[in-house]
Amino acid sequence: MSLPVRRGRLSSPGTSHQSSEAREKLRRRLLGLIEGNRVMIFSKSYCPHCTRVKELFSSLGVECKILELDRVDDGASVQEVLSEITNQRTVPNIFVNKVHMGGCDQTFQAHQSGLLQKLLQENSAYDYDLIVIGGGSGGLACAQEAAILGKKVMVLDFVVPSPQGTSWGLGGTCVNVGCVPKKLMHQAALLGQALNDSRKFGWEYSQQVKHNWKTMTEAIQNHIGSLNWSYRLSLREKSVAYVNSYGEFVEHHKIKATDRKGQETYYTAAKFVVATGERPRYLGIQGDKEYCITSDDLFSLPYCPGKTLVIGASYVALECAGFLAGVGLDVTVMVRSILLRGFDQEMAEKVGSYMEQHGVKFLRKFIPVMVQQLEKGSPGKLKVVAKSTEGPETIEGVYNTVLLAIGRDSSTRKIGLETIGVKINEKSGKIPVNDVEQTNVPYIYAIGDILEGKLELTPVAIQAGKLLARRLFGGHVEKCDYINVPTTVFTPLEYGCCGLSEEKAIEVYKKENLENRVIGFHLLGPNAGEVTQGFAAAMKCGLTKQLLDDTIGIHPTCGEVFTTLEITKSSGLDISQKGC
Repeated sequence: MSLPVRRGRLSSPGTSHQSSEAREKLRRRLLGLIEGNRVMIFSKSYCPHCTRVKELFSSLGVECKILELDRVDDGASVQEVLSEITNQRTVPNIFVNKVHMGGCDQTFQAHQSGLLQKLLQENSAYDYDLIVIGGGSGGLACAQEAAILGKKVMVLDFVVPSPQGTSWGLGGTCVNVGCVPKKLMHQAALLGQALNDSRKFGWEYSQQVKHNWKTMTEAIQNHIGSLNWSYRLSLREKSVAYVNSYGEFVEHHKIKATDRKGQETYYTAAKFVVATGERPRYLGIQGDKEYCITSDDLFSLPYCPGKTLVIGASYVALECAGFLAGVGLDVTVMVRSILLRGFDQEMAEKVGSYMEQHGVKFLRKFIPVMVQQLEKGSPGKLKVVAKSTEGPETIEGVYNTVLLAIGRDSSTRKIGLETIGVKINEKSGKIPVNDVEQTNVPYIYAIGDILEGKLELTPVAIQAGKLLARRLFGGHVEKCDYINVPTTVFTPLEYGCCGLSEEKAIEVYKKENLENRVIGFHLLGPNAGEVTQGFAAAMKCGLTKQLLDDTIGIHPTCGEVFTTLEITKSSGLDISQKGC
């Protein structure tokens, strides 16, 4: 026996080329069909894959709403708008209880795994429209935007203490142990440098100027505390439920939340966004977790770290080494291979050279093999044994603090993703998604640092989170643009960049094609972040060398040099400024 199906016909005439008003009207009508039907199938009557799907739902005894695109006047327009909504250009295009299933293969896979039956059983009985796992910048942006659009939203956020016992409040890495405290400590170091420079500008002072670590960290933690509170207040104002518990999937659409006391509570939602971020990686050698600290611990460290060994060559390593040296500490950086992997290497070496000129020591081509405690204290004394990457040489050094900054690991392995079939990269822990941040499980989305092949930057996560919520609940189609995203490394001399490194540009465009259109922007100098932000907007608008030549610079500034560039790197000529 086959069940009757309800077939629809959109009466509005049109072609695939519509006015924006007509297109928006059609989008709203399609969203209405999706929202208003338990199963909505966009089909073509002659398509064998569509027939298979219809037969599947018929065998399950499920009534479907079907729109045959080859039998309506504006089928081509419908398919174009559906492509914008779902990122799928083919039929059948299937929704079950408002969740986009995909096409024929995905629907049959969901049927075999039991997910389809689960979706069919659920209607409006979920506790929430959306649960966001992770209260960092991206997760909070997504949750608040969804709440603004009228949805019932929960945020689950729980900070597992570091091996040294450090934890923090709502807001994620950036606010608590990343961008914000890092920039404040960078500023503290710049102020110290400015004091030294001021004598050459006529300032005279006799007393010895020294830095107080405790005063700085207390001020920074007070500022962070105010941000934690403002986030909680903002969630409350938007009626977003905030639960300080660890989230773990236990079955489809269901999550277990465990609080600090071990009490477990279960919640369900129609959709989930995973925004769990990353945590610092450890070396896996004797003494690393027992005696070393990471960026998780540094910014709230209650005592001055003293003589410090920074292990790693990432931007986190160089930024921390830079401001620690800037407040007067003895700092050494141990580097396995190259500085700032993934960044332009000529600029990376200039960053390192400037740091060396200003007192930071570098141990190149060494890796640590053991950390041993010599004395307890605040700080104590640690012996570090390291070996060469190029031969049998072994060295030892004694430091008060050892700071690990060798990379970060995605927090995706202990949240039950395997229970519901979400695929992750087994090596990196990253989650593969399509260009609308959707995982292989249709109702699970992911944003932020845990995405495979995407930039690990706070503004990227915020933008992706907002746009995701607008697509899911507001009928929008805009996607996050991950191309030409600017960033700045806040080393003592700041390094700002946008677009391709020289190495990547040569790989993509070949060396002989690199001196016309602007495909990469790199600046090493004071306030590089502020300068780079403006040029990033210009690159989004299609910046060319001719447009730079046509622009009159602001004099005297660092940024004006980009309006007067005449010498190419390939010419080999001297680029030193000869005058104004």
